[in-house]
Amino acid sequence: MSETSIETNGVVDLRGRTFVVTGGNGGIGLGMAEGIVQAGGSVSVWGRNTDKNEAAVGTLQRHASNAGADATITAFACDVSDEEQVIAATAHTVSEHGRLDGLFANAGRGGTGTPFLDLSLSEWRKVMDVNLDGVFLTLREAAKVMVEQGTGGSLVAVSSTSAVHGAAGNEAYGTAKTALNGLVRALAVGLARHRIRVNSLLPGWTITDLASGGYENDAFRTATVKRTPVRRWADPAEFRAVGAFLADPSQTYHTGQEICVDGGYTVF
Repeated sequence: MSETSIETNGVVDLRGRTFVVTGGNGGIGLGMAEGIVQAGGSVSVWGRNTDKNEAAVGTLQRHASNAGADATITAFACDVSDEEQVIAATAHTVSEHGRLDGLFANAGRGGTGTPFLDLSLSEWRKVMDVNLDGVFLTLREAAKVMVEQGTGGSLVAVSSTSAVHGAAGNEAYGTAKTALNGLVRALAVGLARHRIRVNSLLPGWTITDLASGGYENDAFRTATVKRTPVRRWADPAEFRAVGAFLADPSQTYHTGQEICVDGGYTVF
């Protein structure tokens, strides 16, 4: 075995490692965070809503306890589109946990729903501020810490199936999510020498607060279910395993990839 190899006997072992999940106080982010703590990893949840942050900490602590994991769970109020807040949250996380082994750039906002011909530059920028600039800022700050540590790690940007299919009526959102995949490929090449893996996750239709409007619309839900081979929307808990997988330090040769978890939506 080479000096960079890690043996886990097929089981994800994240003990002694710390991961940030932005927007980890609900939905897909919380699902991935649950998978990380169940594998023994510690998590810092970043989100703007402090009440949801506290609730997420309680949920993650229960998952860790049920798994018999000695995980440290923290939360920080952070607007990822604000550079100073991202820098401060990164420093606080490292101070509390002593290290950083990965970051899941999951925080995002939906599109405005404004028809393209009426879409204002202000509305466009509001989506880009969080969904693109926020990802850039969080990945950059996490990468700085991991390069300085010299221990490698994992960076994940949460994209969308909108990066594969045209998102008519939601152009800003689809454009931001498409751009993330380009950023991931560039970072995978640039950070490989530091043993930092960089991948993107493309979730399909999932029952979350962000997508609640679509799910509660009978016609829209029916149309998307018909387009999905497994004939349903995902539950956020179904992202636990992929969260642990993307955080897994034994996946030393896996980088620059788009992981699509969509029930077959993009191939149908």
